[in-house]
Amino acid sequence: MTHEFLQITAPDEMPPDLRRELVECWVAVSNAGGAAGFAFPPVDFDQVAAVADELIAGLAPRRSRLLLARVDGVLVGWLNVRGDDNPLVAHWGTVHHVQTHTGFRGRGVGAALMRRLRRLAREEMGLEQLHLAARGGEGLEDFYGRLGWRETGRWPGALRLAPGDDRDEILMVLDL
Repeated sequence: MTHEFLQITAPDEMPPDLRRELVECWVAVSNAGGAAGFAFPPVDFDQVAAVADELIAGLAPRRSRLLLARVDGVLVGWLNVRGDDNPLVAHWGTVHHVQTHTGFRGRGVGAALMRRLRRLAREEMGLEQLHLAARGGEGLEDFYGRLGWRETGRWPGALRLAPGDDRDEILMVLDL
């Protein structure tokens, strides 16, 4: 499967049809139990669209970008990377909302996005390091570990998915 990558670096670069695909992907991932910013599924299109619109409104080439993966013109995954202009932390960025559309899982989309992100963050955003937080109990630390990320800590029981189902939040870093 050949992935085509697209960056959106400003709100006016997001065409309505791609916005719709992004929201539909986010709904599908969230409702399948993915840790994609909505703690308690189900979510609907309008609920996700409001959050997506806020994310899109905050896009700026240095500070926040969307990286999207497409196959045959269809959105199959996406993520958001954010930097900060504060000189104390301007050398690193944070990765948010790593998603692979449920119909394309297990086909290397997530790994391809993360490899492309590494190059984008270093070469285009001038970052030296990336951070992310992952939900424990999903095997995500193994996925990210295979891609060069390392665990730097955990917030034990930080995420309560249901009574009696508390998960660690796993803090990870990637040196670029």
